[in-house]
Amino acid sequence: MLGKAKLLKVYVGERERFRSKPLYQHLITWLKEKEIAGVTVHRGIEGYGQDKVLHSARLLDLSADLPIVLEIIDTEDKINSILPDLCKMVPRGLVFSADIMIHKYGKESSFQ
Repeated sequence: MLGKAKLLKVYVGERERFRSKPLYQHLITWLKEKEIAGVTVHRGIEGYGQDKVLHSARLLDLSADLPIVLEIIDTEDKINSILPDLCKMVPRGLVFSADIMIHKYGKESSFQ
């Protein structure tokens, strides 16, 4: 999978659930079933969203709702095919995509 691709980013709160399971865990399983090329989950140490409520991992401001970011990479067609269902599963948060160029994936390499 080299060349043009799509990066889909999903920002949600750690507390978000889907069918009693953490939303990000559900999404990872669902994306794997959809045979998406790659997904990485990052846990933020601090951030805020549309509501401007600060969520932080600082010791004195313990928050149980830290930011979670999923980075999802695949072809434009695959990303576009999952987008409507994924947006329905994300009740609150931010979902956006960007065009990217993949220069290395697995063992293959290219300088395009």
